[in-house]
Amino acid sequence: MANDISKSERTDRLIADAVRNRLNREAGYRERALKIYPWICGRCAREFSSANLRELTVHHRDHNHDNNPPDGSNWELLCVYCHDNEHARQIEAEAARRGGRNESAAQRPAPATAQPFANLHDLLRRGQS
Repeated sequence: MANDISKSERTDRLIADAVRNRLNREAGYRERALKIYPWICGRCAREFSSANLRELTVHHRDHNHDNNPPDGSNWELLCVYCHDNEHARQIEAEAARRGGRNESAAQRPAPATAQPFANLHDLLRRGQS
């Protein structure tokens, strides 16, 4: 029983340390990014003030949160909505890549070749005469 408690305490301590380290790392690069860049979302161009600055996030362009160069070249400021959208697009792109890996050329459907409006101009001209 005492062994289970010590394992639980160690696990709790490891988790607390990991969370504290992540928060310290985030605070460091967030503060630097807010000093370097204007307080504007890089996607939707929404402007921020100190009143709503908490909604402006730092996005890592290469998705590596440990890559924090002093010049901020791996960062862009995005509002929470654009940041969520960026990560959703990344997840969807990765899923599409994984889904397409196992398909051979023989399994892929042939591209569409139909041209339903190819003679539309002629049909419209006949209707006018």
